[in-house]
Amino acid sequence: MPDLLLELFSEEIPARMQDAAAADLIRLVTNGMVDRGLTYAHAEAFATPRRLVLAVEGLADGSPAVNEERKGPRVGAPEKALEGFLRSTGLTKDQLEVREVKGAEVYFAVTQKPGRTAEEIVAEVVDHAVRNFPWPKSMRWGAGTLRWVRPLHSILCILSDESESRVVGLEIDGIKAGSVTRGHRFMAPDAFSVSSFEDYQVKLARAKVKLSATERQDAIWHDATQLAFAQGLEVVEDRGLLREVAGLVEWPVVLLGKIEERFLDLPPEVLQTSMKEHQKFLSVREPESGKIVAYIVVANRETADAGATILDGNARVLAARLSDAVFFWENDLRTPLEDMTSKLDSVTFHNKLGTQGQRIGRVASLARQIAPDVGADPGLAERAAHLAKADLSSEMVYEFPELQGTMGYYYALRAGEDGAVASAAAEHYSPLGPSDVVPTAPISVAVALADKLDMLTGFWSIEQVPTGSKDPYALRRAALGAIRLILESNVRIKLRDLIGNLILDHKMKAIYDLEFTSEPELSFLEELRSQLVASGMRDFEKKAELLIEDFSNRTPPVNVSDSNLVHDVVGNVIVYSEDLLGFFADRLKVYLRDEGIRHDVIDACFALGGQDDLVPLVARVRALQEFLGTDDAPNLLAGYRRAVNILEREEKNDGIEYSLDPDINFAETDSEKALFAALDRADADLRPALAAEDYAAAMTALSALRGPIDAFFEDTKVNADSPTVRRNRLCLLNRVRRVMNQVAVFSSLDG
Repeated sequence: MPDLLLELFSEEIPARMQDAAAADLIRLVTNGMVDRGLTYAHAEAFATPRRLVLAVEGLADGSPAVNEERKGPRVGAPEKALEGFLRSTGLTKDQLEVREVKGAEVYFAVTQKPGRTAEEIVAEVVDHAVRNFPWPKSMRWGAGTLRWVRPLHSILCILSDESESRVVGLEIDGIKAGSVTRGHRFMAPDAFSVSSFEDYQVKLARAKVKLSATERQDAIWHDATQLAFAQGLEVVEDRGLLREVAGLVEWPVVLLGKIEERFLDLPPEVLQTSMKEHQKFLSVREPESGKIVAYIVVANRETADAGATILDGNARVLAARLSDAVFFWENDLRTPLEDMTSKLDSVTFHNKLGTQGQRIGRVASLARQIAPDVGADPGLAERAAHLAKADLSSEMVYEFPELQGTMGYYYALRAGEDGAVASAAAEHYSPLGPSDVVPTAPISVAVALADKLDMLTGFWSIEQVPTGSKDPYALRRAALGAIRLILESNVRIKLRDLIGNLILDHKMKAIYDLEFTSEPELSFLEELRSQLVASGMRDFEKKAELLIEDFSNRTPPVNVSDSNLVHDVVGNVIVYSEDLLGFFADRLKVYLRDEGIRHDVIDACFALGGQDDLVPLVARVRALQEFLGTDDAPNLLAGYRRAVNILEREEKNDGIEYSLDPDINFAETDSEKALFAALDRADADLRPALAAEDYAAAMTALSALRGPIDAFFEDTKVNADSPTVRRNRLCLLNRVRRVMNQVAVFSSLDG
């Protein structure tokens, strides 16, 4: 069984494309071979800056012969139909077979498709793969028509076994496949031939090329950490940068350079970002202080002076880059933070949501409002929110946008602001993803939560919400971030009221911007808003109706009942608020499912309604999940379902609801009386447990119902002969449902 070695040798492939290119090569070639009937045992792909390589072991010698059958027209069908079928198959009438299909005779064409050699199939597949390779960007060169990421110089394509090695007959756009490749561009540029993948690996290593990207990464990390350790330093880990650097070299040579003293006062993040973005240097720091004092250069060749010239050239380029950073840093420090913030008054955040300055004002007000809920000082929270985005107008963040927040922290410290205010600038964007750290400082939590809630309610108020896979404003991430802030900081906050008020504020702002808005409308909405702030979103529409009536009864009467603008605001606030709460619920389900919590457990707790305080809601969900793993749960749920099924069936048959309280005086059996008593005890135990949010105790109270419910169904006939007793027993089943549904809607559980 032969092995295949394919190498596509070109000018430098961008590092960011190499991993995907290796995966695409193995997919296109192996899938193409299998589709053509050529099997294999194992395949592996590699990428370096100058070559894509595929090694396939255990190829079959060729594809097997196969019989193909095609069903034709019925015997006796029009002659034209038969002629068309014969033309499509290339057969004559006497070569067709006649078979009986569902009582009718039908023509069949049976042809044998001969097998093909491995060489034929490989040539066809490689040609198709190269011509249709999915590079993110590609180019043409010279007079050819082939497109490749960079000019393609040669193709090595051989099949080898223990006895021989042969070149696959293949030519693509004038490039003829062979068994020859080249080594390192500078240290071993001469061509050499290979006879197998093993031979290729050995000779490539001699020619100063490390084929495996993983081996190049490991070599860089090993040599870098050893060099740093010898100087009493440590390399700052950055796996993404390490992977990128390994894609820039075929023979990594690791060198360590020192940062000039004049640049060491720059914040370490500035040094690290500048070296990473501009020169792909790994940063090296002092373990004790964390100061960035050196860097790792990965060269692509060995030199007679042990890299001294390479280090000198890189040092000069780095000095120029860091001089720019020093200029930005010093200029920014001369600008007061208030001036930085005021510049954002003229920067548009969104054409329907105002400027960045207006957004900062909203976030600052909201941070002050929710500060007591997170244990933060309201004044400091407002100050932190006011300054948190000041660095967006700084020169340093303009040059390095990824440093937003980080630079705000340093500028605030240099300006003498409280340490918690400075930290909030760095932390208020967090968490940026499911694995990002959640801030714990109360001021940072207040500002981060206010920032995300303003973002969500703002875009909801203008109907710019995520649809399908589209989420241009990262609102899913914002919602998940808000959920993590609330849960991991144990923030007790009623989302329904808060969201409703914020959306109303956005709608009010939009109304104020309308020049044709009447004074009565503004007065009405301001008064409605003040009522909502005082009492929350409960009965929003009813409050609006009462206020409209109040306005109409004033002297002189003010008629706002016909105002489309008023009704638009009142109607939309409740719709948008409920929609955003539903969005939060969906993101919370994703968050909890990632913890391994069953989706139906989440649904059972959500179904209670009014669950807009996330901390007790999640505690209830976790307690229910734990309860379902106990021995009592299956039988108790079976009894609950039996009670609910009987109750719903009889209510449907009778056309009435059995929702009255049952009367123990009509109980006849001992088990019936015992169930009354058990429900009384459970009800008495549940009320304080739920009030104290002790959901484990609530589940324990429910567990006590298992035995009485089982006994009731064993001993008692629900549909008794007496209509009064029957009605009372159905009301008792309703009480079972009502008592248990105080904890969760158990009918939402699966199974």
